[in-house]
Amino acid sequence: MTPTIVQFTPLPSLTHPSFWHKLTEHKLDVLKLSDAGVDITATYRVGRLIEDREGGPGAFVGVGGSLGVEEESFGQGHSSPAIGSAVAKGVVKNYNTIEDFKAADKSKLFNEAADKIWTSIQTARSTTLLNSFLLITYADLKKYRYYYWFAFPAFTSTPAWHIDANPGWISAGTAESTYSKEQMKVIYDQLHSLEQQPAYFLIRSSGSNEINVVAIEDYSPDTDTIETTTIGFIDPSAQPQNPGWPLRNLLAYFRALYPQSTSKLRILSWRDAEFPRGEEGWKSRVGVIFIGPDGVSTEESDTKTRPNAVGWEKNVQGKLGPRMADLAPMMDPVRLANQAVDLNLKLMRWRILPELNLEKISETKCLLLGAGTLGCYVARCLMGWGVRTITFVDSSKVSFSNPVRQPLFKFEDCLNGGKPKAECAAERLKEVWPGISATGYTLSIPMPGHPIPASPPSVLEQTKKDVAQLEELIESHDAVYLLMDSRESRWLPTVIARAKDKLVMNAALGFDTFLVMRHGARPDSGSVDQRDEMGGSKKHLGCYYCNDIVAPADSLTDRTLDQMCTVTRPGLASMAASTAVELMMSVLQHPQGIRAPAPHPSSANATDNRFDEHREGTSVLGLVPHQLRGYLAQFRNLHIVGAAYDRCTGCSETVLKAYESQGFDMMLNAFNDPKYLERLTGLDKLYEDGEKALEDVEWVEGDDEDDF
Repeated sequence: MTPTIVQFTPLPSLTHPSFWHKLTEHKLDVLKLSDAGVDITATYRVGRLIEDREGGPGAFVGVGGSLGVEEESFGQGHSSPAIGSAVAKGVVKNYNTIEDFKAADKSKLFNEAADKIWTSIQTARSTTLLNSFLLITYADLKKYRYYYWFAFPAFTSTPAWHIDANPGWISAGTAESTYSKEQMKVIYDQLHSLEQQPAYFLIRSSGSNEINVVAIEDYSPDTDTIETTTIGFIDPSAQPQNPGWPLRNLLAYFRALYPQSTSKLRILSWRDAEFPRGEEGWKSRVGVIFIGPDGVSTEESDTKTRPNAVGWEKNVQGKLGPRMADLAPMMDPVRLANQAVDLNLKLMRWRILPELNLEKISETKCLLLGAGTLGCYVARCLMGWGVRTITFVDSSKVSFSNPVRQPLFKFEDCLNGGKPKAECAAERLKEVWPGISATGYTLSIPMPGHPIPASPPSVLEQTKKDVAQLEELIESHDAVYLLMDSRESRWLPTVIARAKDKLVMNAALGFDTFLVMRHGARPDSGSVDQRDEMGGSKKHLGCYYCNDIVAPADSLTDRTLDQMCTVTRPGLASMAASTAVELMMSVLQHPQGIRAPAPHPSSANATDNRFDEHREGTSVLGLVPHQLRGYLAQFRNLHIVGAAYDRCTGCSETVLKAYESQGFDMMLNAFNDPKYLERLTGLDKLYEDGEKALEDVEWVEGDDEDDF
């Protein structure tokens, strides 16, 4: 019998696309700029022989098992693989740049991985890390290309392991093999009964069918001889005469720990994932291997020094080098867009704003009342921040003057009378970003000073439906933007949103000025306002109507053309819209949310750009002002804090309690009676007291000469 050197089949890798998706997520959310190694797991299956129908009877094609990584490789995945599969522990090390990836000291990394395996053998006497691996990567997250290189460190043996060419490796369960079909069934059943499939195991025999499968760590050189014990392992190789790569380190394990009793071993290459059916035989292979050509090593074995190791995987060209996975062509375009939207935002957390809560932003549902110039710009800015849900409400249609000023509309939207603005704007958002949930509602918002006629009854019924739908929309959203053209159209959503404790953002335009503000939240029961050193409110902030001493009234009737159109400098709307969105983001990042106190105007208007995020009225994004008044002609913004007014027609407790107790009847009174809100809040009494005070003033007539 002529011995031949045992040749081991390399273990190929297989990366599932889900692994790269998970690595991307881990890179953006956890690793950021760190290139520290991350523990992962992988699995490999037994090799298979598939019948070759074109090769004639008895012809088979070998399909080797691959070490696969997928989404479950991160965390605690692969804890209980199926029979015929083994778990391998590994480390993935992701580099920040392609230059770092190329310049990485591959030899050092490989030797560190090999040293880790050798240490586990010498100190823990464990097989846990024998099939461990190393994976180095670089993720190009803009192009979704992933460069990677696997290493499966395996120790070389000096002298080499040999096997007699005849019989060589033979099929298990045959008359020529060590184990009969009945004994193979016993082994299969015992492996199948284990809670976790071992990558390596011992098979102890005593008697004809007395077989026990035990852990490798139970090996005893005194009782486990070649006559009684077989070394088993999950074999990913499909080559009849070549065992798989994982066997190399198992042999090194035995030579390091038991050099005197392991110069000759019987090996069972387990390749059966299923019980054989019908006349199908067992696929596993059995062979007796030995050290040196004659089974006797003439060299003194050094069991402490780590042997040399090999194991870098070859690329598809058959050369030692990395591979590249290009996921862009195979990715779902919508998922690709979603990841791209989040990319810039998540990069903020790498260096600039580690505490930025992006999840809170993306989960905030925004209702935009008005789909005109402000509404279009607000929506685009919200998308830039990764907001996933945007709903438009508008009653008008796209006109020919709109597309040049309102970026969500095109010329074709104006044809045939124009498309409904709200629905059209929502469709345009989906064209920009298919992953967004955008909806439009054509809805007319009833207003104070605009009476609802009692006849025909259908008008009143439609108004009830409109109010009910507006209440439902406000209830189902987290933030409400008031972006309408008229002052009185903002009253009803102000009342409803205040009663439902929603964040209200208000933006209004002049010719070259704008107002952006957040409405103050309804005070909690028993809440006491806080005042600054100037007597201004820091806690109970006002709404859009708190500075008024008259109720909102009809401002749309009897207006000239320039008054009917929103005449503003073209750049003003985008400035106001982006300011409103950025203010909302600061509110969301504040620990108190919509109840965040406002910074004092003197500090807010200071020229020092530095801020302390821990000071009152600030968040990780900066100041959280109450009102911002912009003056484009002066290129200046002014911070203002306005206290809540107890006689306000929009947010006072008197108005809110009337709405909560009377519902639509209260609203109808406000729509039909111009003086109703003034009587309800006491503004009429305030006006009368003021008039009376003026009448009581004694005016002193001066003489004609100047009195110096």
